[in-house]
Amino acid sequence: MIHTLLIAVVSYFLGSIPFGYLLVRIFRGEDVRQTGSGNIGATNVARTGSKGLAIATLLLDALKGYVAVAHVFHFASHHPGDVPDFGPHTVYVLAALAALFALLGHMFPIWLRFKGGKGVATAVGAFLGIAPAAIAVVLVLFVAIVAVTRYVSLGSMVGAAVFPPAAWWLNPETRSPMVMVLIAASSLLIIVRHKDNIRRLLAGNENRFAGTKAGGA
Repeated sequence: MIHTLLIAVVSYFLGSIPFGYLLVRIFRGEDVRQTGSGNIGATNVARTGSKGLAIATLLLDALKGYVAVAHVFHFASHHPGDVPDFGPHTVYVLAALAALFALLGHMFPIWLRFKGGKGVATAVGAFLGIAPAAIAVVLVLFVAIVAVTRYVSLGSMVGAAVFPPAAWWLNPETRSPMVMVLIAASSLLIIVRHKDNIRRLLAGNENRFAGTKAGGA
């Protein structure tokens, strides 16, 4: 039990590192939360006028998710006797738990009064270590939707919705009820965090990727 708790806590604090906020504060002396949608993710960082910082935010947010999951596989391979038994695919259960808590850390970082981002890049990094084939499908779908509609939020939500069944189909290691529940919870969290985007999409005034209005992912 103690190891499961440690994995959750470590993953949360890794996920809670607000790279978008830190990079914009350090290199531009600005608070990214005062720009565009107020989000700390890469899309909103791009609205500060720095594509370089946006790319760095995207990569670092994905990396922290990946590290949270990679830590679980590293721990399990070096301390197999200390891994709690959750039945079939135990390591993947713990990895999916790490992914979920990394997402929670990004979305609700203690350092920013629990007001964080929407978790898309962090989820991609985390689940790349768990279901890489499914992530590849999601990324292709995301790019296609954004290319056609210019809505990053729509691509993100569709990708999140498609990911659980894609993981079940393409990555047999995830075919455990506990793994799928954790994956589905992560996907649902991402969609719920886009609730304002859903309202704007339905109203027809959602911000497109190339625009400058507040909104978006």
